[in-house]
Amino acid sequence: MRSALKQAVPATGLESRLVVAPDLSRLPPEQLHAMRQAGHEIAASYRALRKAGLNIVGEVLRDSLNRGETFYEFNHYPEDDVYDRETHAQYYYHAHRSETGEHGHFHCFLRPKGMTDGVAPIEYPATDPWPTGDEALSHLVAIAMDGYGFPTTLFTTNRWVTAEAWYPAEQVIRMLDSFVIDHAFPSLPVNRWISAMFVLYRPHIEALLKKRDEIVWAWADAHPGEDVFEDRALDITSQIDISVEDILGRIEREITTRESQP
Repeated sequence: MRSALKQAVPATGLESRLVVAPDLSRLPPEQLHAMRQAGHEIAASYRALRKAGLNIVGEVLRDSLNRGETFYEFNHYPEDDVYDRETHAQYYYHAHRSETGEHGHFHCFLRPKGMTDGVAPIEYPATDPWPTGDEALSHLVAIAMDGYGFPTTLFTTNRWVTAEAWYPAEQVIRMLDSFVIDHAFPSLPVNRWISAMFVLYRPHIEALLKKRDEIVWAWADAHPGEDVFEDRALDITSQIDISVEDILGRIEREITTRESQP
């Protein structure tokens, strides 16, 4: 069963998968204030790491590099991923897109035990079996990082990229509040940072997920008889460039504008 978000959009190059930054003026005040607070949390993580000469990416790779191990593309860092047993949120870092200018990216997931009642993968005649049970995780978003350890891009991917089960966008959006990593492995500043990214960029991630579904079903229409979720020609399904400094400035201006109105 296809998501209700299916729309007639061109399934061509990456330009069709780019998402426009959401209009902050449409957001309720409580969400704007939550986003501002998340931005301050991110800034605090940067400040704590910077004082020790560290950054977000370096923290994730620290244990591996301290053991003298080589950083290999496609390997997961940390090796067994980062998993919160209370929220069932999970992430790992890896690299394989140096041609895009990024150092690597975080893949962020939620496992079924952390999902709300009533969510389920779509029904689809898959040619490659999807994971089931507690392995039927959902990929929420990926966060691309530059060589200095700062985020540059948010993007979503096709199913084959992350070997997930496929949940419709409206259900994945319901999962976003559950992505919280509330422990200190591999690094408390990193976990607080990545959790806050989901609050600061919540409107952007929602838009990415909706675009993801539009692109997938448009691609399926353009390639009848093929399993769209296994098509190696479709990897990135939506993307948006980001700047924490920029979005924080926009949030502050929007809050100030509203508070100055009679």
